[in-house]
Parts: sequence; structure tokens; C-alpha cells
Amino acid sequence: MPWLALRALTPLVLSTSVLAATPTYHDDIAPLLAKRCLICHSGANAPLGLRLDSLESLLRGSQRGPVVRAGDAAGSELLRRLTGSSQPRMPLTGPPFLDAVEIGMVERWIDAGLPAGSATASRPATPLPQPGEAVDYRHVEAILLRRCATCHSANGLMGAAPEGYLLSSYAATLASDERARVVPGNAAASELVRRIRGQARPRMPYDGPPYLTDAEIDLIVAWIEQGARDAEGRLAPKPVGAKVRLHGRLDAHGKLDGLPLLIDTHTRLDDAPRPGTYVQVRGRLDANGRVRVERLRLR
Repeated sequence: MPWLALRALTPLVLSTSVLAATPTYHDDIAPLLAKRCLICHSGANAPLGLRLDSLESLLRGSQRGPVVRAGDAAGSELLRRLTGSSQPRMPLTGPPFLDAVEIGMVERWIDAGLPAGSATASRPATPLPQPGEAVDYRHVEAILLRRCATCHSANGLMGAAPEGYLLSSYAATLASDERARVVPGNAAASELVRRIRGQARPRMPYDGPPYLTDAEIDLIVAWIEQGARDAEGRLAPKPVGAKVRLHGRLDAHGKLDGLPLLIDTHTRLDDAPRPGTYVQVRGRLDANGRVRVERLRLR
């Protein structure tokens, strides 16, 4: 964005340092990246190997090459992703995306030659639950954003999110208007878990293998079993009456991969499902998070 256009969008009350001082990596860019980008672009599993947790890593770029070119903001893939000139637009958690002032700061930093500055920046690793601590959204957010939201976001690699399911925020992950994919307190009845375990086909993430590690899956399962708490530790409400759609293997006891199902005379049975067959279950959740089956059919 041209500097004159940016000024037109910027409130006059902005501090002089934001508008006039040349941004540096340590003082200005690193804190911005830590806030909006490092949830995905850090660690060994950073998408395309692009780590943004140090200046050295940023300058190294991704498997596809450099993402910043000193003195050439317009030709830098980092800025193009932030503005949406290249898709998918970043960060994947947007909207909201970076605002005009933040984008302008990155643009000025690149055009100024990528000055490092003198301050030091640090960011703690993705938090892990301590012994006895409940698992909450903070502990699973990085996994979902790094491995799932690349497609399941408003501007993902496949365009619109598959089946409209977004995994780019807590509220979207728990949404149950169309159907519930996460059932707080019942991981086995959660479509999200059945997909990442491979009980339901196709297994997710769609770009696997590699799929999620056992430790990552166990963490997501623990989060759901403990009530799918938000980042402040509040329990998620139970989506009573919400629709569910599950796939898996039916066993001799009428369970779906060990998940008890509530089947009665009102349940519609199609195609003569038998023990050992791969089936689809459609139903609704009762007040205890159990699946009351409305239709059971071969898949």
C-alpha cells in the first residue's frame, strides 16, 4: 500500500514513533509476528518450513525461497500474504487481518533494508498443560491452526472451508449450527476426533501423512473430554439437540468403534448394516452428550 494512502487511513492521534521512526525487527516486527503469526510459523512443523520466530529464520525463508527482499516490499511474499495479493491471505485466523498501520510498518521495514535494531525479542513456546492443570484451548490452538486451518479457514488452500467448517478460532471450532463436530465431554462422539484418528474417512489432515502425532491427538482428546474449555478455562456449553454425522465401524454390540449409540424403534436402518461394516450415523445429541441415532446406513 503506498505510504500516502496509508496516511489517509491512519488516525492523527497515532504516536510519532509509529509513523516516523524506521521500524526494526526486534523493536517492532518481532512483537507483531509473535502476536499474529508464530502460533503456526514456529517450531519444526512450521508450514513449508517457514519459521518466523527469529530474524535468521525469517531471512532464511521457506522451502519455496525467500519471503522478504531487502528494499523491495512490493516483491516480498511476506507482505503479499499480509495484504492478500497472494493467497491464502495471512494470518489464517483472519479476519480480522493486520490493520493498515501494521501492514504499513512491515512495508517500511522491508523497504528500509530489514534493520535488526538492538532489542532482543523472545516468545515462550506453545503452552503445555502442567500436571493437574485442565487442558484448554490455548494448549490445542497451535495444532489446529498449523495442521487444520490451512484448509479449514475462510481463505484456505482449498478456497472456502470444506463443508463450511472453520478451525481458525475457538468459536468456529465449537460451532454447532449446521452440526456439532466437537461434543464437549465426549471425544468419541466428536467428528473432529474421529477424523484425526482415522476412524472416519478420509482421515485428516487431508495433506497427511504425516498425520497428527499420538501426543497431539491425545491432547485434543483430553481437551474435549475435559469440556472443551476456552482460553480462559471456561467450560463449553453442551450443544443439546445439535445434529451429528459420524462414520466408523459398527460392532456386534451396536457401538461405533466402541462409542455407545442410542438406537430405538424410531431409528431408520438402511442397507442392512451389520457388525464389522463401515457405516454412517446421523442423529442428535441428548443432554448428556450421547448420540440418539435417527438414521444408520452403510457408507
